[in-house]
Amino acid sequence: MPEPTKKDEMPNGQPEESVAPDSNGALPLPEISLEVSPPPEAVAEGKEPVETDVKKPEPTEHEPLQAVMAQEQSRTVNGSNQPQPIGVGVKEQAESGNSTVKEEVPCSQPPPDDDDTAATTPSPTPQAEEANSIKKLSIDLPNDSVPVPAMGRKDSVWSLGEGQGPEDLDKPIDTPPLSTLLIERPQSATIPVGGDITFVAKVEAKDLLRKPTIKWFKGKWMDLASKTGKHLQLKETFDRFTKIHTFEMHIIKAKDNYSGNYRCEVNYKDKFDSCSFDLEVKEAEQGSQNIDIRSAFKRSSEGQEDAGELDFSGLLKHRNQREPKQQDETPEIDVWEILKNARPDQYEKIAFMYGITDLRGLLRRMKKIPKEEKKSEAFAKKLEPAYQVDKGGKIRLVVDLADPTVELKWYKNGQEIRPSPKYIFEHKGTQRIMVINNCSVNDDAAYSVAAGDEKCTTELFVKELPIKIIKGIEPVKTTVNERIELECEVSEEGAQVKWMKNGVEVPTGVRSRYRVKCEGTKHFLVIDDASREDTGTYSVMASGGTSEAHVQVDLKPLKVYQDLQDMTVMLGQPIKLHCEIYPGNVPGRWYRNGQLIQPSDRVNIIHRNKVHRLEIATSSLHDAGDYTFVPEGYSQSLSAKLHIIDPPRVHLDSLNFPDNTVTIVAGTKLRLEIPISGEPAPRVVWMKGERVILESGHRVRAETYGDQTSLTIEVTEREDTGNYKIVLQNEAGEDTASVKIKVVDIPDPPEAPLVPVVGGDWCSMTWEPPKYDGSSPILGYFIERKKKQSSRWMRLNFDLIKETSFEPKKMIEGVPYEVRVFAVNTIGVSKPSEPSKAFVPLAVTSEPTMLVVDDVTDNTVTVKWRPPETIGAAGLDGYLVEYSIEGTNDWVVSNKELTEKTKYTITGLTPGSKILVRVRAINAAGASAPRNIQHSILVKEVIEPPKIRVPRHLKQTYTRRVGEAVNLVVPFMGKPRPKVTWLKEGKPIEPTHVSIRNTDCDSIIFIRKAERSHSGKYEMTVQVENHVDTAIIDIQIVDLPGPPQCVTIEDVWGGNVALVWTLPKDNGNAPITGYTIQKADKKTMEWYTCIEHYHRTCITITELVVGNEYFFRVFAENMCGLSETATQTKKSALIVKEGLQIKTQDYNDHDFKEAPKFTQPLINTFAIAGYNATLNCSVRANPRPKVIWMKNKIAIIDDPRYRMFSNQGVCTLEIRKPSPYDGGMYTCKAINDLGEAQVDCKLEVKGGFTFFELMQRGVPLHLIDKYMNETKIVEQEK
Repeated sequence: MPEPTKKDEMPNGQPEESVAPDSNGALPLPEISLEVSPPPEAVAEGKEPVETDVKKPEPTEHEPLQAVMAQEQSRTVNGSNQPQPIGVGVKEQAESGNSTVKEEVPCSQPPPDDDDTAATTPSPTPQAEEANSIKKLSIDLPNDSVPVPAMGRKDSVWSLGEGQGPEDLDKPIDTPPLSTLLIERPQSATIPVGGDITFVAKVEAKDLLRKPTIKWFKGKWMDLASKTGKHLQLKETFDRFTKIHTFEMHIIKAKDNYSGNYRCEVNYKDKFDSCSFDLEVKEAEQGSQNIDIRSAFKRSSEGQEDAGELDFSGLLKHRNQREPKQQDETPEIDVWEILKNARPDQYEKIAFMYGITDLRGLLRRMKKIPKEEKKSEAFAKKLEPAYQVDKGGKIRLVVDLADPTVELKWYKNGQEIRPSPKYIFEHKGTQRIMVINNCSVNDDAAYSVAAGDEKCTTELFVKELPIKIIKGIEPVKTTVNERIELECEVSEEGAQVKWMKNGVEVPTGVRSRYRVKCEGTKHFLVIDDASREDTGTYSVMASGGTSEAHVQVDLKPLKVYQDLQDMTVMLGQPIKLHCEIYPGNVPGRWYRNGQLIQPSDRVNIIHRNKVHRLEIATSSLHDAGDYTFVPEGYSQSLSAKLHIIDPPRVHLDSLNFPDNTVTIVAGTKLRLEIPISGEPAPRVVWMKGERVILESGHRVRAETYGDQTSLTIEVTEREDTGNYKIVLQNEAGEDTASVKIKVVDIPDPPEAPLVPVVGGDWCSMTWEPPKYDGSSPILGYFIERKKKQSSRWMRLNFDLIKETSFEPKKMIEGVPYEVRVFAVNTIGVSKPSEPSKAFVPLAVTSEPTMLVVDDVTDNTVTVKWRPPETIGAAGLDGYLVEYSIEGTNDWVVSNKELTEKTKYTITGLTPGSKILVRVRAINAAGASAPRNIQHSILVKEVIEPPKIRVPRHLKQTYTRRVGEAVNLVVPFMGKPRPKVTWLKEGKPIEPTHVSIRNTDCDSIIFIRKAERSHSGKYEMTVQVENHVDTAIIDIQIVDLPGPPQCVTIEDVWGGNVALVWTLPKDNGNAPITGYTIQKADKKTMEWYTCIEHYHRTCITITELVVGNEYFFRVFAENMCGLSETATQTKKSALIVKEGLQIKTQDYNDHDFKEAPKFTQPLINTFAIAGYNATLNCSVRANPRPKVIWMKNKIAIIDDPRYRMFSNQGVCTLEIRKPSPYDGGMYTCKAINDLGEAQVDCKLEVKGGFTFFELMQRGVPLHLIDKYMNETKIVEQEK
């Protein structure tokens, strides 16, 4: 906690010197360290220790000890009054209660410099939470030297209690050890600069469960754990045999600024111990050296283990003169003078200007520099900084004025002082004196005197002498209810004392049992009505001593003539309890079950002499229990038990159920609570028939608690219906009752329904009622149906159906269905019945259409027709053909088995007869309505001359390429069936080369793989008896042409070359349409096209590069395309610059061969259905690679929907009018002798075709279904 400060403080936060020499030359107060161990009760209560630096004793009502000032006798050495260095350590022990007081007065000759004040800084206090910590009161010594006249007088010292005289200060005093953990403490030591030292602390661990925590400090706050490094090391060891922890702190190569006070703190749970020790680092005496402020306030070197420490060694007084550093020839600058004359806001700027980095240390140093006081104009001599006076004494405050005419005003704590018998003002020349008579504690304050605008202040300290206890308190032994008075006598009237009981201060408030009174020097503690709780150790504490005594409070003896008797009373009967005790005048209290009984209209309490009686007019159940009579002032008590009994009863009236019948829905939880009464609590038995229901039952259990019993059924079932009997018994009688429980439930599901009749979109269904109606009449039924392949049921009626039949409608024809039934009663809906057998609504087709006669012979009639317009989901199994002789109604079935064809020949007819024909369509639902021929048919054959109907495209020359198939259909007419013959160039056709197939109405000529030899004119002849018809068909099979026969270089001039070639030997059975000329540089031999579709056989190639040597080649072209090979010039053409002759040098040609590598990959592409799409990529390779295109890893070969191009390494795939089926992963693969490479891309085709268009294109059905589903999803997302 922060240290309390005095009224006036220095600017740097340090307390001002509390006592200054007065006019008689008295010594200033020495530094006093007062250590107070808290009493055990304070430790138990967790009161935190208090640390304070006290400059004057200030008595408070909360502190049992008060420090007072005593006069110290002056010392002489060898009979001389000369001042000697003083080094005195005083330890006093005053026993007050359980408190231990330790006073240390270290006095030493102060050094001539103020900086040594830091070395005398008292050690910081332990943490507040440690209960065994030590309170310290310290007063800092001033740094001024002790005046010589002061050594020959009595000095003021601190003392506690009765204290010791100054002559006893040098006597050693045995102080009991305060440590509870440390068995060996670090000791103070002195080492030279650069020396090493080790401090050791040991802790015994026999009673410790874990390792204690230790901390090393320097000064008040510096934790050395964060300063370990090159100069400081911490070590911990543990001896398993001796159970001792050893903690060591090693200081290596000590510096002079390592001097100071150190502290070791040990913690273990609620235990705490600490020890302080000093380290002095000495140097050899040397002459003083000048302090360089700029080097003193620079931080220590960075990057080392002790980096970050502030080096103040330059500001300390050096006892040994070090070798002065070589001075620069630059003129000396007194920074101190600059800082003294500067404003505080300029300190940082000056420090930065002269290289001072430790600004905080500089400011602390500046605050410690004594300020030069300006000479006062009003005061020739001011007040001393502080005065001291004994309580009850008199003191004179004197000032000397420079101008006697100035008016003075005296102030106390800022309040002006008026003349009075207490304060007397005197004038002696220029002196002005204020005399304060009969000083008390209230006079301890700050005083000031004002002369005009000037003012001087001082502080007065009033000492109080310790209060001694002259007569202590005496032990007391008494009995209960007696008066106790403890008396003590102190040395002074009006003194403050503190009364304690068992170490705890006695409360003396208005409502307290304790009274405190004072008569002169006598003090009393009075307890008017003593009780046993007042027994204990009482003590009185004054500032100069403590006295204690034991108080014992006993009970008076008690005799019992008649004790209380246990009773059993029927409910409603009176109760009388009585007893007899001695002495008879002792009152008492009655208790029931530990609670005090107060008299009332029903309860009467009687006390007559020795007899004590308790009467209750009418007993109730609440009156039962343990009764106790307690005589006042005695620990002895009389007890008896009162038992109230009552016959058991079952209260069914509170249920409000008609006929005591409880109706519950099956599956729900039933908890039936029935109130009961009876004392003692009756034994309850629940029964259903002969079966007893136990409390430990799982689903059905009976429970009894308090004034009610309950029957619990967790999940009610149908079997729980029945009568339940309750039997109650106790010592007062027996009672029984019955309750009927009715469990209602949903009905059982009906049997699976039957579907006897099925229509096109309807059916008829029937079912039987459920066997169990759930104890409630059936109200109706719900019907549901579903498709067989689906799992979703659809309810068909929302109003209950009373009957057991139903006709579902609006079903889809051809789809299998199932139906089921639910039964409904007042409780709910039953589970569904089992589904019916699957049924399919079906309808017959419409009649066939366009029935006509196709052919008639002498004994047959051929008819044909078209399929019905409406087929339906049942499909079409076939057709039934019937005929009847004209004039009869007997229809004869012509085909015993159904025919799937739409053409049929009726055989076995009588020539010349007339018949009627009809056709029916048959499916699973039955036969459709018949389709009749409106007129009768005469069975007689008719001759029809033959006629060939040549298709339009065959009337011209029919051209096909080599390898393609030729399939020509030539229809003809004629009856009876004509005879067909084919001739080529007037010769019969060999069946091995050309296949010919004839039917009743056409002839087909088929060539699987056409060759050039198949070219020619084919003659077709059709003959019916003597009637003949002919037709000629011209077929031309073409192929790619051969290359030109010879290509020569006619002339080379400038950048031009003249080429000439001859016609190809083979024109491919088609005229030559042009030529393609290419050139290649001899270095790369990469061919480039110069011109295409050139018609002449000579050309001049221009714009050739000078210095290059070229080869040329020529392709021939006809309607099939370019020739497969080209004719190349045997010689090369060297293009030289005119007028120059180039001498070619032999050199090795560079190998330009390279494996395929794609320089531009394929890109994922979206295409629109019906619009051409292209895929492009580029590849580099030498020799020229073979390019293969693949779709979904399947090579694209001879597919007319794809066109592939490759030009100068750019590969293109064109997809003509793509459909969604063309979407997929496309791959371009390039292969040559050195390797291969491939690239992929994804093509997605948006938009599409109808189902009919996809069927026409031959797309498989599963792909059509997938495409249609994807199209629907895309439309829904849009």
